[in-house]
Amino acid sequence: MIKTIFAQVKQYKKASFITPVFTALEAVLELLIPMAMASIIDDGIQQENLGHVFLCGALMILMAGLGLTFGILAGRTAAYASSGFACNLRDSMFANIQTFSFHNIDKFSTAGLVTRLTTDVTNLQNAYQMILRMCVRAPVMLIFALVMSILINPGLSMIFVVAIVILGSILFLIVRRSMPLFENVFDRYDELNASVQENISGIRVVKAFVREDYEKEKFAKAAEHIYEMFVKAESLVALNSPVMMFVVYTCILGLSWLGAQMIVGGSMTTGELTSMLSYVMSILMSLMMLSMIFVMLTMSTASARRIAEVLDEQADLVNPENPDYDVPDGRVDFDHVSFAYGTGSGDPGA
Repeated sequence: MIKTIFAQVKQYKKASFITPVFTALEAVLELLIPMAMASIIDDGIQQENLGHVFLCGALMILMAGLGLTFGILAGRTAAYASSGFACNLRDSMFANIQTFSFHNIDKFSTAGLVTRLTTDVTNLQNAYQMILRMCVRAPVMLIFALVMSILINPGLSMIFVVAIVILGSILFLIVRRSMPLFENVFDRYDELNASVQENISGIRVVKAFVREDYEKEKFAKAAEHIYEMFVKAESLVALNSPVMMFVVYTCILGLSWLGAQMIVGGSMTTGELTSMLSYVMSILMSLMMLSMIFVMLTMSTASARRIAEVLDEQADLVNPENPDYDVPDGRVDFDHVSFAYGTGSGDPGA
């Protein structure tokens, strides 16, 4: 499935490669700013060295400007690559659908094919853009901030390790419970599209037999099923935010309490504590981004599977090895011709 889907990146491979590079540079520059801030406090303000303050301040402005530039470039290339990826998916699916026999189309249903060409492709487009940016930014921020925290104070940085373990366990449980629900949602989308398609294509019959109320009730049931499935899935995913906030503020309180005692004891400086507080926010924000990635990938996995089914489907009716496309005199002779209703559904008739 993965090979089938990512084969559609095609001409957008360069943009897909450049985007993570820009994103990584943006994250590294952003994480270097707290170190400059710590130097301003410890070596500038407390030492009354105004020149050092100006030097570090200028350095921070430079790093912020470069980070902004790399962020803009990453956003543009990510949008270019993800939109092109979605365009290729739709083109390849539509081209393959054109080769399908009626048996192939009935296997998916017209409503199901419409959902795969629209909703499922959009989900993959959003997930691909998130992969190019957040899947690089979040791990870089997490690892870099954790390393810097350990270098500043190994003992105090253990608070981050505990927080990562707790949040990782909760995230695993949320994803495990919500993934089946998101997979079922797309089947409900097929039902909704089928209801709309049948109503529009048969609108004359519906009005002739005064079946408007029945069609409204049928559509309402399909919409209600989608609503119920999304409520269940989103209710589980929503648990991530309060748990994340609880862990964030618990870490801040723990750092402030223990850090203040270390400053009084002389084993830690004010600038180092400021950097630690900045890095705790970076670490926990990266964990929040990872949770968003897992949720999006959970939704897009079901979409990717449905799209791969269409791309991998082989048409039942194929041309012979050397077909004749030109008939000069316009005459077609039916000789040794047979037919059957569906594949393997009995003996063919003459």
